[in-house]
Amino acid sequence: MTMIRFSAGLGALCNLLLLGAAHAADPNSPVGQWKTIDDQSGKPKSIVQITENNGVLTGKIVELLEGATEKTCSKCEGDQKDQPLVGMKILWDLKKEGDEWTEGKIFNPADGGVYSSKAKLIDEGKTLEVTGKWMFFSKQQQWRRVK
Repeated sequence: MTMIRFSAGLGALCNLLLLGAAHAADPNSPVGQWKTIDDQSGKPKSIVQITENNGVLTGKIVELLEGATEKTCSKCEGDQKDQPLVGMKILWDLKKEGDEWTEGKIFNPADGGVYSSKAKLIDEGKTLEVTGKWMFFSKQQQWRRVK
């Protein structure tokens, strides 16, 4: 009887911990996992993990999804040429400025380019609006929060 109560209590505790972890994402912070969407197909392409260290955001690809057509960086130059996309840093040096993170860089594996970047949370923290800019041209994507 005691063992049954202990098991039931342990199960309830585990459920509470899992529920808490699932809802732990801070809607005021981009830290967490984000689903990127392919510009041409509109299909999910990858999961990017964003971390923060001393107020600076960094993002790396942690998973490729079904919409991803390339698994390695064929357009990259130097040490990154033909390296796996999973584990590759694609976002760095973003610093909080008001309600945005600015002055960062974003790497686009599709063309091998590095661009100025900024990001802003919208839709109550469920969407991260990421902008890459080169000279007068800019491109914006909306990433959806996963965790």
